[in-house]
Amino acid sequence: MERSRIAVAGASGLIGAALVRSLAADGHEVVRLVRRPPRAAQEVRWDPEGGRVDAAGLAGCDAVVNLAGAGVGDHRWTDAYKARIRCSRVLGTTALAEAIAGLERKPRVFVSGSAMGFYGETGERTVDESAPPGDGFLPRLCVEWEAAAAPAREAGVRTVFPRTGLVVARGGGAWGRLFPLFEAGLGGRMGDGRQYWSYIALHDEVAAIRHLLDTDGLSGPFNLTAPVPLTNREITAAMGRVLHRPTLFTVPAPVLRAALGELSGDVLGSARVVPKRLLESGFTFAFPDIEGALRAA
Repeated sequence: MERSRIAVAGASGLIGAALVRSLAADGHEVVRLVRRPPRAAQEVRWDPEGGRVDAAGLAGCDAVVNLAGAGVGDHRWTDAYKARIRCSRVLGTTALAEAIAGLERKPRVFVSGSAMGFYGETGERTVDESAPPGDGFLPRLCVEWEAAAAPAREAGVRTVFPRTGLVVARGGGAWGRLFPLFEAGLGGRMGDGRQYWSYIALHDEVAAIRHLLDTDGLSGPFNLTAPVPLTNREITAAMGRVLHRPTLFTVPAPVLRAALGELSGDVLGSARVVPKRLLESGFTFAFPDIEGALRAA
């Protein structure tokens, strides 16, 4: 993409902050959507849970990227927190999509975040973008989340849904919690360790989003996961090798369920997700294997 004006919602999050740094380094003008009063010309006020955005601030944008949403793993899944997770994504996406649809000069592309949670529990079964949604809170959320972008798509804006896996990074997400435990020699498999984790290096996550932004003709869902998902047992062993620490501890499934409640299903569940459409579109992973992704982090 030539030098462009790109709006990013969720610019302070793990992925959003890395994306903003990457775009700015290449000379793009980045407009950040913020919940507080704007403090700079490149900031636009919005209220995702209230479903409001200053549409005038999106005028002239060539692309809009929506990565905003309350953290799925930040709190125990009470009914109130599940409602917050949903509202921050569905209402925020609806507000952005409607604002985009109402612009006289519309952006060329809307990259609207989603997650591999769309597929739910897959067990040993490998799934790509053609698979239907699974059952449970996260699959229902992802279906609603993607559907909320309809106003932009129906207005003729190329709309893409990156269904992101577990991002390997030190600064946040699941691995932000795992690294300190393993470095202290307290890491180990979770449950029986046979559940599949579909991961992606933060570097590749950002590169894939930029690929979706830059490549005309790409629309719909794209799994942003490394080519070969691994089991929790395999990932635990790789963590031990890379960090030179023992991985003797095991967190039994009942303990995880007691500590995390419904969220434990996301940790103990199996998601064997592959990036079929991303690979077919010509994307090349810099860190396709887990040890490379861990070393990059």
